[in-house]
Formats: sequence, structure tokens, C-alpha cells
Amino acid sequence: MIHRRAFLGSLASTAVLARHGWADSPKTRLPLSFSTLGCPGWPLTRVLDQADALGYAGVELRGIEGDMDLPSRPELRGDGLARTREAFAARGLRVASLDASAAMHEPNAAKGAAQIDEGRRFIDLAAALGAPFVRVFGDRYVDGEPHEKTLDRVVAGFRTLGLHARGKGVVVLIESHGDFTDSPTLARLLSSIDMPEVGLLWDAHHTFVAGKESPAQTWAAVGRYVRHTHIKDSRPAGADRRYVLMGQGDVPLADQIKTLVRGGYQGLYSLEWEKKWHPEIEEPEVAFPQYVEAMKGLLLAAGVRS
Repeated sequence: MIHRRAFLGSLASTAVLARHGWADSPKTRLPLSFSTLGCPGWPLTRVLDQADALGYAGVELRGIEGDMDLPSRPELRGDGLARTREAFAARGLRVASLDASAAMHEPNAAKGAAQIDEGRRFIDLAAALGAPFVRVFGDRYVDGEPHEKTLDRVVAGFRTLGLHARGKGVVVLIESHGDFTDSPTLARLLSSIDMPEVGLLWDAHHTFVAGKESPAQTWAAVGRYVRHTHIKDSRPAGADRRYVLMGQGDVPLADQIKTLVRGGYQGLYSLEWEKKWHPEIEEPEVAFPQYVEAMKGLLLAAGVRS
């Protein structure tokens, strides 16, 4: 069984290389992306230049210059959208995902409709930009409301967005985030939604820290739904935690990457460096290249060969 798993892991690694052009590209492209949450002050041109120079395969758009309403940005409207598509293509980069702030738990009818509308706008933008995914939150249980009622509302919201995404080449992702970081809850949601247009963004940090699960536990329960990932490290800081550079915390990064590779994951490993929300952590000029170097070692250890 051990040898068979190693063989399957090797096959998965080969698929990762082939999918991302790592093995035969004139410029080395690791199957990596970073979220623009990590560089909230950068204009898009600098984002793309840095991703290209560091050998990233893609960029996950979570705001531009701190503005989170991506569909309203001039870079993503009209002629600006065409120029942005050209800018990604010229550097050999992909749009890893578009990340919305919409949350499907909202109980107020008018506010809930606004959340759905935001999700639709992001889906339409993703289709126009050529982005494969739109991240939307399930997010929170509602105080004073039975959990099942909140979960049913989240399911309904994602099904509405999944129907809007149908035929557009876009998959809507629920992230392991907020109150929904344990795999039983995520499995319940995703199995109830039951649409190919809806998948999981596995924030592997959150399922370990908040969900208190090992990578193997999470993958066994929801691995079949995983389409994209967020990778990051942290360590305890008093009653809370502090995000730290890769390898400086206690998150089981090696186990996470091995679990993904051996499970046949073929997407990008995206650094979510939360600089916008935590300005005290290291600058992107430090975190982004350090992530590349750390991930080289972790992917190599997981059986991925360049």
C-alpha cells in the first residue's frame, strides 16, 4: 500500500507539472499564486511584474490598491479589461481567482439580495476576464437562529450563484472560513449544494487552526470538492495568533502540501498574506519571494520534481 500511494503521488506530481507548464516552460513557473491582499498598496502593473519576476504562475485578485470592489475598477472595465487580459497574457500569468466579499449567511432579505448581486457581478467579471473561480463566503452562523436554518440559507445562496455561473466557465468557491472551517460542516454544505459550478477553496490554515483538523482528515472529508487553496503559516501570540513567514510557525505545511499532491490536486497553491488586515506583518517584498523559496522545498519533499 505504501508503494502504491507513492506511485499515485508521483502521477499526481506529473499532472501538476504538465498542467502548469513547469517542466517545459522557458521560464520556471511553480504552481503558485499570491493574493493581492498581501500587497494592498500596489498598482496592478506592479503586481503582475513582481509575480512574473518571481516565477509565479498566477495572481489571485482580492482588491487592487486596497479597493475590494473589483468590478468597479478601471483596470477591469471597458478598454481597461482588455488591457488587463493582455497584460496577464504578455507575462504568461493566469488569473487564479477573483475574491468577493459577499457572504451567503445574511438573514436580512434586502442585505442578502445585495450579497447575491455582488456574487453575480464577480461571476460576470470572471467570465469576461477568463478567471476560473470566484470566491464567496458562507461565513457566519446567525445569532439566535438555529444553525440548520443558517446553513440552508447558505446552500440556497450558493445554488443561486452556481446557476448564474452555469455555462460561463466559472466555478463559485466557498472558502473554509469564519464559522465554516470544520470538514463535517463543509461536507454538509457542498453535498447539499451538489452542483459542478460550486466547489471548495481550502484554506488549509483555517481548517487546522480553527477546525482543529489534520490535513488528512480534511482531505478525506472534502478533498473531492477542492478546486483552489490558500496556504499560510502562523504561530500562537498570547490568546490569538500571528501570521508569520512560511516555516516560522506551527502549521503543518509539509503535511498539507503532501496531502494535496498525493490526492491529485492540480490547482495553484496560493499565498494569502493578509497584509491589508494585518499591516504589522512583513512587507510583500519579503513575503512573496520567501514563499517561492519555501514552496520549492515543500513541493520537492512532496515528490514534485522540476
